[in-house]
Amino acid sequence: QVQLVESGGRTVPIGGSLRLACVASGISLNSAHGAWYRSAPGKEREFVAGITRSGMTTLPETTKGRFTVSRDDATNTLSLQMDNLQGEDSGLYSCNVRPPHYSGMVGPYWGQGTQVTVSS
Repeated sequence: QVQLVESGGRTVPIGGSLRLACVASGISLNSAHGAWYRSAPGKEREFVAGITRSGMTTLPETTKGRFTVSRDDATNTLSLQMDNLQGEDSGLYSCNVRPPHYSGMVGPYWGQGTQVTVSS
């Protein structure tokens, strides 16, 4: 079974940094597209960062220049490095993995999320 487990969320001050990890089992992250999303009360779930199996990354204007997404094939882990955190970055961060159609796997897959709170 595919399992995604996020960790690393905590309370940090404005301007601080935090690194989140998503450890995957049952699927190789380098064979799929990986992404991070966040959700907060009163807001639609927001795309934070994505990475293809070839290592190309995509970040929206809200996170570009401050966040970095990466993948460690040895540990099958998707990571999100967050720098210069702002209040609007607070939310439940979830890992998302989308396997290719030809794999025959059912997806996308989601982790349970890890809470990030940026406080003043």
